[in-house]
Amino acid sequence: VQLQASGGGLVQAGGSLRLSCADSGRTFSSFAMGWFRQAPGKEREFVAAIAWTYATAYANSVKGRFTISRDNAKNTVYLQMNSLKPEDTAVYYCASGIRVVADSGKYDYWGQGTQVTVSS
Repeated sequence: VQLQASGGGLVQAGGSLRLSCADSGRTFSSFAMGWFRQAPGKEREFVAAIAWTYATAYANSVKGRFTISRDNAKNTVYLQMNSLKPEDTAVYYCASGIRVVADSGKYDYWGQGTQVTVSS
C-alpha cells in the first residue's frame, strides 16, 4: 500500500485548497480514509475521515469549512479546505484504516504529508 498526498501550498487566510491522496496496492473502496495534521511543536491531530460507506466525521475545528470526499474509481480521497485560517497551518497526512475513528493509532498506512501554510 502506498499513499501519495498532494495539493498543499501557501494560501492567504480566507482562501481555499484541495488536498488529494491517491492509494495504490489494495482495494481502496473497502477501507476508511482519514486526514490528520501536525503543526510545529504540536501533536498530530485528527481532521476528517470517510468510511467505505461514505459516512464522514470531522474535527470540531474544521466543521463547516472542510469537506472530505472519495472517488473509488480513482482510488483517491480529497480534502476540500475553505475559509482557511492561519491556525490551519500544518503538515497534512492521509491515512488508511478499517474504521472512521479519530485515533491515529488505528490507521495502518500513512502518506508522506503535504505542507499547508496559511498566511494572515
